[in-house]
Amino acid sequence: MNAEKSRDLALLLLRLSLGALILLHGIAKLRGGLDGIVGMLQAHGLPGFFGYGVLVGEVLAPLLLILGWHARLGAALIAANMLVAIGLVHLGQLAQLNEQGGWAIELQAMFVAAAVAIALAGPGRYSLNGK
Repeated sequence: MNAEKSRDLALLLLRLSLGALILLHGIAKLRGGLDGIVGMLQAHGLPGFFGYGVLVGEVLAPLLLILGWHARLGAALIAANMLVAIGLVHLGQLAQLNEQGGWAIELQAMFVAAAVAIALAGPGRYSLNGK
């Protein structure tokens, strides 16, 4: 397998895994509602309707990644969504370790890193529009 084909397969795997994992969070919010998120935003002095942005970052953006249709935009939306989540929910955990010795926000950090990597590298050849 040549280097270009390996790269495209790696980007496909990265897009599909990040997209599916984030989409599961979005589906949970569709099923359970956004009341908790709206309340949290309001508690931070932000308008509650910003909570609907979570659906963009956790439903629409992952679908863009999975399909490979404007995947760079989808990845950027996921990264922004995760940075807001870290700022609102996990800020106090930035310098903490979990019980196993790992970083307390390692999952969130991995989501941000994967999203930034896709935003920079693009979706690869195995995508709907290569953007």
